[in-house]
Amino acid sequence: MMTHVVLFTPRGDLGEAEVARLSTALAAALDGIPSVRRYQVGRRVRLGTAYDQAAPLDFSYLVVVEIDDRDGLVAYLRHPLHEALGALFYETSAIALASDFDTVDRDVQSAVARWRRDGS
Repeated sequence: MMTHVVLFTPRGDLGEAEVARLSTALAAALDGIPSVRRYQVGRRVRLGTAYDQAAPLDFSYLVVVEIDDRDGLVAYLRHPLHEALGALFYETSAIALASDFDTVDRDVQSAVARWRRDGS
């Protein structure tokens, strides 16, 4: 499985119309792109942990998108709905980070063995 992870903080000066436009574009991409299998969106919570204080960047929100395979991820990233979302996302974010991961579900030992074997 491939997992697309986005961390971001919207610009502080966004108006309600821009927030609504971003929300609509995000929902359209996540619900409208066929290769998306599952997704989660969330807001950061702080519990007083050491990592709350140590984080070099302070992201307020995250989006996690699960896709079956690499081809599906490429299809997702190249889809017109995602391209429109990406353009709007960078326009409305104060800070942002996006990364893609090859992930497994509940098979930590196999994953670690594969990572070690692949040298990464």
